Amino acid sequence: MVLPVPQPYDFHLSTVRFRDFGSDGATVWHAGGLHRVVGGREVRVEPADGGVRIDPGSPQAELEIERLLGLPFDLASFRAWAKREPVLGPIVGPLAGFRPTLNPQPFEALVVAITTQQISLRAAAAIRGRFVQRFGVRHQIAWEFPSRERVARLTPDEITAIGFSRSKAAYVIALARSNLDFAALETLLDEDLIAALTALPGLGRWTADWYLARHLARPHAWPAGDLGVRKAVATFYADGRSLSIPEVRAMGDRFAPFQNLSAQYLLTAARMAG
Repeated sequence: MVLPVPQPYDFHLSTVRFRDFGSDGATVWHAGGLHRVVGGREVRVEPADGGVRIDPGSPQAELEIERLLGLPFDLASFRAWAKREPVLGPIVGPLAGFRPTLNPQPFEALVVAITTQQISLRAAAAIRGRFVQRFGVRHQIAWEFPSRERVARLTPDEITAIGFSRSKAAYVIALARSNLDFAALETLLDEDLIAALTALPGLGRWTADWYLARHLARPHAWPAGDLGVRKAVATFYADGRSLSIPEVRAMGDRFAPFQNLSAQYLLTAARMAG
């Protein structure tokens, strides 16, 4: 089946993170397409006229790939707004085909965030890859991400044995065993959702901000505590001067109502610029 994607859309550019930062095995770049397990079946996503081809197609696969490819983002409104911005406009223009991706599954999104705390994205993907392959389900190319129920039955020693720190192993297990209701969480306002997440051990503001940004696609999410975001904002808005977290958080208002997309495009532009 072909899933339409609003144009312009560059599949290769939009999925660059799955190549540049390595794969944990749950979403895998292979032979010009993405592989991911949806509903117990591995699906392949590749570019097609007007969008992407999903094989095998199903209503469940369509919903998951829509989120994975960032279709919840309103890029048309963002691009129209960005044209009026003297700094962001020249960044967004050349990236016309770029659409930020999302992590479509809530438990997976939070585990990804926990593993990425205070280490590089590539190192986190490598460690998480061992977690996925040890406790997930193998398919042809991709692995099914370990279920919340499976992780809840693990001990910290089982997770530290594959490279997790003891604290991160404890955080992942506590998350799996918590009474957090992801469906109910999605109905909360941003600040209430941040409060609910940060009440759990190991889930700080940085993790909550990225959950809002890269799982829920909330427009006002502004990950000011992220080092990459701080460097990108400093590069384009402060002549490279080092900026503190409070300084970057305060600057978020200038990007309203598109803080999330602004952060995603600034990160991409900074990475492409080296």
